[in-house]
Amino acid sequence: SSGINAEYGVEGGHRSILFSRFGGLKDTVYKEGLNLKVPWLHKPIIYDIRATPRRITSPTGSKDLQTVNISLRVLSRPDPNNLPTICRRLGTDFNDRVLPSIVNEVLKSVVAQFNASQLITQRQMVSDMVREQLVDRAQDFNIILEDVAITDLSFSPQYTQAVEAKQVAQQEAQRAAILVERAVQERRQKIVQAEGETRAALLLGEAIANNAGYLKLRRITAAKKIAETMSKSQNKIYLNSDSLFLNIRETGGDENLYKLKAEGQVDIEGAIQAAADVAAASEVAAAAAVEELVVEA
Repeated sequence: SSGINAEYGVEGGHRSILFSRFGGLKDTVYKEGLNLKVPWLHKPIIYDIRATPRRITSPTGSKDLQTVNISLRVLSRPDPNNLPTICRRLGTDFNDRVLPSIVNEVLKSVVAQFNASQLITQRQMVSDMVREQLVDRAQDFNIILEDVAITDLSFSPQYTQAVEAKQVAQQEAQRAAILVERAVQERRQKIVQAEGETRAALLLGEAIANNAGYLKLRRITAAKKIAETMSKSQNKIYLNSDSLFLNIRETGGDENLYKLKAEGQVDIEGAIQAAADVAAASEVAAAAAVEELVVEA
């Protein structure tokens, strides 16, 4: 029984110090493993020196007087070489005694140097400043901070609504600017199109006034296109040739056309012959279709 009371074990990641009933705390730090003590005289005090995570939330104010809620995740552990000092000054619950106060102090000091918008855009800088100052403050209490990170950063509901309203207003302004620019471009396009149509109308009027054969030439071109389209169609079509300009064999009033031909400007005979051939083919096809209908009847 006395042998069992004279020894005690220290688990991995822990350290121990001894409290003597006569001399108080001893300055020796005992490592993990089996250690000896004097029964009744010594009382072992064991500390966990592994990094312990802790989440601390602190409301503070920014430079532009906005309320900011910041949450920090802190990994802390006691300095193994100064456990007797920690025990004398803070006891075994040193984290609860020290970390909340120094975290609030450092956060208020750092956040007050930035506007609300800068806390978002320069978050890494804010995190670095908080880590640096917090590590220095914790060393005064023989506490080692392994890591400090900002896990959450939020603003008051009023500020959040104001930011959202500002973003919506900016998007609407950009949309309005795009609509205005589109309207300007469409207006310019219509002006250019109107000028082109006016110019085309003037040129057409001049051509008709200076040469009456121009209309006959356009008629031949239109007849050729219509005849080609009809000849490629698989359907049977019965139309009035006069309304489709297919009566191109009528050559009355073509003196100006032949004048152009004589000057070598227009191949009138070739165009007329091509259109006439297509029209003749269309007439033959139409006659054959009529005969088929008569036979079926």
